[in-house]
Amino acid sequence: MSLLCVRVKKASLRGSPDKFNTYVTLKVQNVKSTTIAVRGDQPCWEQDFMFEISRLELGLIVEVWNKGLIWDTMVGNVWIPLKNIRQSDEEGPGDWSTLDAEVLMNEDEICGTGSPTPHKILLDTRFEMPFDIPEEEAIYWTQKLEQLNAIRNHDEYTIQEEVQKKPLPTAPSQCSLEDPDSAVDDRDSDYRSETSNSIPPPFHTTSQPNASVHQFPVQSRFQLQGIARDHCVGTIPNYDLDYREKKGISPTGSSRYGSSGNLSQGSSQLSELDHDNENIHESGVDDGRDQESNHSHHSSGTQELYNEADRQPGHLNENVIDEHDENSRKANGIALDTPLPSIYPELELIAKPLDSYNDEDNIPLFPPARARWIRAINKVRLQIQEAQLGGDGDPSKISWFKGGTGGGLYGIDSMPDLRKKKPIPLVSDLSLVQSRKAGITSAMATRTSLKDEELKNHVYKKTLQALIYPISCTTPHNFEVWTATTPTYCYECEGLLWGIARQGMRCTECGVKCHEKCQDLLNADCLQRAAEKSSKHGAEDRTQNIIMAMKDRMKIRERNKPEIFELIRDVFGVTKVTHVQQMKTIKQSVLDGTSKWSAKITITVVCAQGLQAKDKTGSSDPYVTVQVGKTKKRTKTIYGNLNPVWEEKFYFECHNSSDRIKVRVWDEDDDIKSRVKQRLKRESDDFLGQTIIEVRTLSGEMDVWYNLEKRTDKSAVSGAIRLQISVEIKGEEKVAPYHIQYTCLHENLFHCLTDLQSSGVVKIPDAKGDEAWKVYFDETAQEIVDEFAMRYGIESIYQAMTHFACLSSKYMCPGVPAVMSTLLANINAYYAHTTASTNVSASDRFAASNFGKERFVKLLDQLHNSLRIDLSMYRNNFPASSPERLQDLKSTVDLLTSITFFRMKVQELQSPPRAGQVVKDCVKACLNSTYEYIFNNCHELYSREYQTDPNKKQELPPEEQGPSIKNLDFWPKLITLIVSIIEEDKNSYTPVLNQFPQELNVGKISAEVMWNLFAQDMKYAMEEHEKHRLCKSADYMNLHFKVKWLYNEYVRDLPAIKGTIPEYPAWFEQFAMQWLDENEEVSLEFLHGALERDKKDGFQQTSEHALFSCSVVDVFTQLNQSFEIIKKLECPDPVIVAHYMRRFAKTISKVLQQYADILLKNFKSYCSKEMLPCILMNNVQQLRVQLEKMFEAMGGKELDSEAAETLKDLQVKLNNVLDDLSDVFGVSFQPRLDECVKQMGDILSQVKGTGNVPATARNSVAQDADNVLGPLMDFLDGNLTLFAKVCEKTVLKRVLKELWKIVVNTVERTIVLPPLTDQSDHMVREEARSLTPKQCAIMDLALDTIKQYFHAGGNGLKKTFLEKSADLQSLRYALSLYTQTTDTLIKTFVQSQTAQGSGVGDPVGEVSIQIDLFTHPGTGEHKITVKVVAANDLKWQTTGMFRPFVEVTMIGPHLSDKKRKFTTKSKSNNWAPKYNETFHFILGNENGPDSYELQVCVKDYCFAREDRIIGIALMQLRDIIDKGSCACWCPLGRRIHMDETGLTVLRILSQRTNDEVAKEFVKLKSESRCAEEGS
Repeated sequence: MSLLCVRVKKASLRGSPDKFNTYVTLKVQNVKSTTIAVRGDQPCWEQDFMFEISRLELGLIVEVWNKGLIWDTMVGNVWIPLKNIRQSDEEGPGDWSTLDAEVLMNEDEICGTGSPTPHKILLDTRFEMPFDIPEEEAIYWTQKLEQLNAIRNHDEYTIQEEVQKKPLPTAPSQCSLEDPDSAVDDRDSDYRSETSNSIPPPFHTTSQPNASVHQFPVQSRFQLQGIARDHCVGTIPNYDLDYREKKGISPTGSSRYGSSGNLSQGSSQLSELDHDNENIHESGVDDGRDQESNHSHHSSGTQELYNEADRQPGHLNENVIDEHDENSRKANGIALDTPLPSIYPELELIAKPLDSYNDEDNIPLFPPARARWIRAINKVRLQIQEAQLGGDGDPSKISWFKGGTGGGLYGIDSMPDLRKKKPIPLVSDLSLVQSRKAGITSAMATRTSLKDEELKNHVYKKTLQALIYPISCTTPHNFEVWTATTPTYCYECEGLLWGIARQGMRCTECGVKCHEKCQDLLNADCLQRAAEKSSKHGAEDRTQNIIMAMKDRMKIRERNKPEIFELIRDVFGVTKVTHVQQMKTIKQSVLDGTSKWSAKITITVVCAQGLQAKDKTGSSDPYVTVQVGKTKKRTKTIYGNLNPVWEEKFYFECHNSSDRIKVRVWDEDDDIKSRVKQRLKRESDDFLGQTIIEVRTLSGEMDVWYNLEKRTDKSAVSGAIRLQISVEIKGEEKVAPYHIQYTCLHENLFHCLTDLQSSGVVKIPDAKGDEAWKVYFDETAQEIVDEFAMRYGIESIYQAMTHFACLSSKYMCPGVPAVMSTLLANINAYYAHTTASTNVSASDRFAASNFGKERFVKLLDQLHNSLRIDLSMYRNNFPASSPERLQDLKSTVDLLTSITFFRMKVQELQSPPRAGQVVKDCVKACLNSTYEYIFNNCHELYSREYQTDPNKKQELPPEEQGPSIKNLDFWPKLITLIVSIIEEDKNSYTPVLNQFPQELNVGKISAEVMWNLFAQDMKYAMEEHEKHRLCKSADYMNLHFKVKWLYNEYVRDLPAIKGTIPEYPAWFEQFAMQWLDENEEVSLEFLHGALERDKKDGFQQTSEHALFSCSVVDVFTQLNQSFEIIKKLECPDPVIVAHYMRRFAKTISKVLQQYADILLKNFKSYCSKEMLPCILMNNVQQLRVQLEKMFEAMGGKELDSEAAETLKDLQVKLNNVLDDLSDVFGVSFQPRLDECVKQMGDILSQVKGTGNVPATARNSVAQDADNVLGPLMDFLDGNLTLFAKVCEKTVLKRVLKELWKIVVNTVERTIVLPPLTDQSDHMVREEARSLTPKQCAIMDLALDTIKQYFHAGGNGLKKTFLEKSADLQSLRYALSLYTQTTDTLIKTFVQSQTAQGSGVGDPVGEVSIQIDLFTHPGTGEHKITVKVVAANDLKWQTTGMFRPFVEVTMIGPHLSDKKRKFTTKSKSNNWAPKYNETFHFILGNENGPDSYELQVCVKDYCFAREDRIIGIALMQLRDIIDKGSCACWCPLGRRIHMDETGLTVLRILSQRTNDEVAKEFVKLKSESRCAEEGS
């Protein structure tokens, strides 16, 4: 590696001097430097620049730019090949070079310039020799370096090729330290995309952003070297390999042309300085910075070495370099703690510490360049030793070799990847680590910090330090308005103090300067700051005064607050002697301030979320600047992303604990607007937010999300940034981070106050208000933790989480669940309730918690499980008798809810178990165990709680105290205990656990669980009892009632059960059926007893208004009582109810049927008594009435169909019984009625007169009717009056109906139609008399009177019933027939008797007849032609001559004057005779053929005696009207069949002895087959 020195001297420009304001830009190997701008056509710069060169095949590009208001324009450029540049340690006069307008390219690389311009520039370029050594030695070292470079070039080519293919983003810049607010180096604003191999724009056509440059006076080379020598010692440190890890990506198109700061690209870069050197340099120039010096500093890359070494006030070489490409980010290096043996003897001298090369006066032996070469060669030496450690020549084992395809070597100065190494425990076993391993068990059992004496001792000292001089009592600044004479920046916001005068505020004590608006934001203690500043500037007297003031303050603190230090001593168990000594030490450390304090800080900018969109595209191009003290660094730019990820690591050294880390996020802009802004102010990029972190609050390793804050009220800021910060404080490298220390303090304080002083009882501080949850202890202890947290930057959320972890070990103490619930709710709110300015998700914020995500989640999981276990025994842990414990129960559920909310909102789990469901499950678990306990100890618990007589407690032996098949005593006791449990849950626990009204009601859950468990046991028990049935059915029924009550009272309306049919009726169904069977026997016995008693009492009416006897009442009283028992079961199962109803319906049917049968059986014997039959019939009717009521009570229409059918059948049977009784009762009146009607007939026969009754004789007819009705009315009047009094209305009507029927039938049978003497012969009685028309009129009138009597003015039978009575109609019809002519009666007979020849089941032969019907068209007369063809199969037995013939007779009206009968010839001894004889009948036109019929009679001719009838056949002409003719065989019957109408007609005509047609008709219809011989 070579050191290129370039001095830009002057230029000669053609043109007007006014038009030129030029500056020069030098570019080589991706590094660019810029001079100041100078006006005129002969500008003189005289500025020196140095570059580390690793590739001599490249060239140096020199560009001259003319500065414009908005755009800069190029004057020209020149390309100088590096290989043409001389080597020398002396400056030369320089060479004039002509500026060209164009750049010549070869394969995307600059190879020259063209198109000369008239402008020229004078440059002095040279390579500096490595040492002040002879030429031979220089050549030797050059060869050695080339050999080393060749080793790496061979292996790295594949990576370079691979990287070359990838598009590379713009490199990040290095920020100006003098301009804290500036996002870019304002002396190099165009660093973003300009590189050594980019194509410059055409001359005078392309503009470039402004580069506003500070102006510096020119100094001589001697002065430069002199200043460098002064700083040489400070710049050469020890040889530690803890280098920075470069994360920027080179913007060059090819990684082979690496930057001078990129040691992983191509050749070795041997003069890269390590992290320690850089920070030492930075601290070494602090004094210059305090004096608002105007030089700048670039803290990246190797160029920083030279800038630092050669830096002096008033002159600075500027050099901006790009960082490593992406590959170097992954490089692993080895930090060597011990010096390695020398590899090359030639390097022995160089390997010595460079301090040894100083002379006696501490003047360096070597010039700066030689010192740099020594450091570089040492690095190469160490790297080769590392390579040998990798293994036996196997490159894959070398630690900085990346295996796999495309693998290669990384830079020798790459930082080890500490993330992949196992971290070293800082103290023996830290509580954080242990908690993550053991979860809540360590927090609840033994907290490791209680036993870690080393950690406790350190925390003890730190606590004293925080409390003896607390931040809360620091001295405020004494501000006054102040006028700045030079550009000055605010200490707080780092913005410029604007204005001509009185720009800001300045503290008269410590000298800090800030805006007026920022004075309240400063939090550094004025006294300490003033002491530190005075000691730095040598003001001893002032320092002593301040120190005395601080001492006084600490004494006052110790005197006023002795209880604090006493408590600290007790907590950490320190003896008084040790305590006094430690107090002295701590006071001295406070007085020393930060003068002896230093730390190494590693900051990784990980990512950001939710940034503001500043570009018109709706996005931003964010990058981050990080400043510690005066040192500022920046990340690369992420283009077009509001949620960028950088993952860049920076290293700082800090020597002042009052310093602050300032992290700012910017939006990079490259447009006209930003360039105009750059002209007018120091910031060309948009501000996206900042966060300020106090260095004193850092310790150990942190991974934190910080909300981005505003810088001014006008700032538009949103989002948050994630930083990983690692701090190593000098003297405390082996001590835990402050968060762990705070945990130790908090846990020990909690342990002391709770376990040691309060015997395990947690004291709940009495705090109120919104911030009460942040108060963890009483006033003294709270001040200790708050001051410690304030001093060392412990967030309040970490305090809360730590206290929550402590409380987890005491969560069952009174009042603790409420505190924990409130704590966790506020922790939830902290993470879950993100503000509008913070778009970081809750889970990401929680993941960055210093408490430890896994630790807290594990703690909550363990706590959740423990709470579930305790809630599963809530009856023991939170007894209902203790209101305080009930309140803790409520708080425990609130805590459980907070855990669920945390899992859902903070951890963002998809579906964590709902708190309501968890509590519900716990309640169920507790109830399960409760039921099991009361079941197993039922007898003992019942005896203790409910037994009034203490002597009865031990009656039962232990084996009989549980459920038994011999008795049912166990179950009522268990039900009583179950009810007590449900009532307790309902009245005590439900009002407490009311957080989930929709899904959790403890009383209802208790009832549900208890019932379900009870149901299982009860069902099993009843199944066992059903097998043996050792108990009475009544006992089972009583238990059934208790179970029913339990179900209805507590279970029926539960949401899970409502609307379902319970099972419990099925358990008792068999026992209920058994009881019903037994009940039927009891009912029958009761029935017989009731009837016997009633019979003995003579079936007396039960009361004046009740017309029935007491047996009916007794029977139904017993049935109703039985039914009430079934009804009170309130069985909810309709199927089982149907079974019960069927069985009970059978009982009812059996009882009532037997009652009715007994009455019917003996009824005849009671008919002779006057009132008794009526009462018995009333009894049956009352049975029907009560049965109807019973039917309705059993469900009516809703009753089971089978049971309803049984009762309906019973009702029909009872109705029939009542009919039978009425019939029997009516028949008992028949003899007396016959006598009365006979007397009526005798009176009627004495009435004289024939023909129609004239109107004048009607009165006499009425009188005759009254006379005729006399005997009947006398009989009816006495009986019906009695019946009306004794009988129920329904029974009365039945009796009246029977009497009415008997009276009418008797009148018809006796008077109107007296019966024939011989029905078979249809022979008329000799004494039968025919009624005259007058007698018929008398009978009609008499019937009306009888009808009115039975109607009884509406109290008797209805008129409609009487009118429609079949018996009355029959009688009236018979009377009407008396007044009709013979022809009419015959016509009526023919038309009504349609089945005279039917019923020939056993024919006695058959006859063949052919009939033809003809109607005369003119007269309408009908002619009937009848042909008798033959007879066949005549069944007739005779010993004599058999001479059959056929007699044909036409029957109908209006035939008295016409031929009505024809006969054929007889055929001797022929049972199948043939006749073939034709006969003609002439019918008139008065009636149609349908009024006529043809009667055919086969007879045996007998001489001198009457012919004997063989068989009769009948044909009605209506059957052949449609056909006109008919030929058929007609079966011969034994006689003519007729109905009542035919008989009535026959009776009436039989009484007309003077009418020949009537006599003939009666004879024809009365004939029947004669008896055969020998039959």
